[in-house]
Amino acid sequence: MSQIRPAKPSDIPSILALQSRNLLSNLSEEEQKNGFVTTAFTVAQIEELLRYGGVFVAVDTSANDQSETVIGYALAGTWAFFAQWPIFPFMLARLPALHFEGREITEANSFQYGPVCVDAAYRGLGVFPRLFETMRLGMCERYPIGVTFINRLNPHSYHAHTKKLGMTVIDEFEFNGRPYYGLAFDMVRSVLGGAAGY
Repeated sequence: MSQIRPAKPSDIPSILALQSRNLLSNLSEEEQKNGFVTTAFTVAQIEELLRYGGVFVAVDTSANDQSETVIGYALAGTWAFFAQWPIFPFMLARLPALHFEGREITEANSFQYGPVCVDAAYRGLGVFPRLFETMRLGMCERYPIGVTFINRLNPHSYHAHTKKLGMTVIDEFEFNGRPYYGLAFDMVRSVLGGAAGY
C-alpha cells in the first residue's frame, strides 16, 4: 500500500537513490523512452527544500516489517531557490510575455514545480496524480499558479502532465540546444477527479 506525505530528512537517501535510477545521464536511449528526470539534486539542496516545505514523497509500506520505501517524489520551490540552475532564470525572464488563463504570471504569484519521479515498478497505479495532489495542497496557500518545464524529448512526462493532470503549455523554448515546453497549472483545481495512473 502506498502513502503520500510531506518528506522527512530520513527520506533523503531514498530520494537520491530513486533520482539516480531515473536521471537522464544514467539511462540508455531505450530506457529514456519511459521517462526521465534531468535535474540532479544534492543532499544540501533537498534539505533546503525540506525546510521550505517543498518535498513530497510516495512511500510503499511493507506489510511484513512496516519499513517505508520511497517510490516517488515531487519537489517544489521558489524561483529564487531554483535560480542556481541557469534554465530557471531564463524561464523567469520569459514570464512577462506569457499568460495563463488570462492572468499574468510573475515571480511573486508562481512557483516552480518539479522534478517529479515515480519508480518504474509503480507507474500506472495512480501514484503520480496522488503525489501531485499532495504537492498542490502543500503549496496552494502560498501561490495561485504553478509552473514547470518538460524536455520535448520526454513524451512520457508530457503526456502525464498534459493529459492526466491537465496542465497547459504556455511556452516553447530552447536552452543549451535542447527543446522544452513551459507549462502552467491552476493551484485551486484538484486533479484527482478523473486522473488515471502514471
